[in-house]
Amino acid sequence: MKDSGMSRYNTYEPFYVELGDKKIADIVITHHARMRWTDRVEQDKTGFSDICSFLWERLKASQIKPYYKKEEEVFLVDDDLVMVVEFGVLEKETDIAGNPLHKMIVVTFLGRMSEMIELRDLKSYYSWLRHSRRMTLIRNSRKRK
Repeated sequence: MKDSGMSRYNTYEPFYVELGDKKIADIVITHHARMRWTDRVEQDKTGFSDICSFLWERLKASQIKPYYKKEEEVFLVDDDLVMVVEFGVLEKETDIAGNPLHKMIVVTFLGRMSEMIELRDLKSYYSWLRHSRRMTLIRNSRKRK
């Protein structure tokens, strides 16, 4: 969903917001991200346009930051909400200098750090998650033999 309520001074230059080294001109919400938004973030405004407008406002206000310094996939919104994104290049869209513009594809929302303490350190959380899944698989394989 591109920013629909914008006023441009120059009609030849497309609108974008910089996020790190990327120039975001479009936001795409996956179905999985919408389901996670409903489960973990908010139950009232759950439409794709509601989520996109929320993210556009946060992008414009520079309230979306990388989770780790060199991280390019996990971002913090308002220093609380953790989301996983991918970036794709928009075809036939460039800024006035000819640099490519990107679309931000929101893969999932992990939740709010204020509600889920585990999200404060993602590396240890994911290692714990992998270990617990592996141990569950080992236990189940023992039962089948």
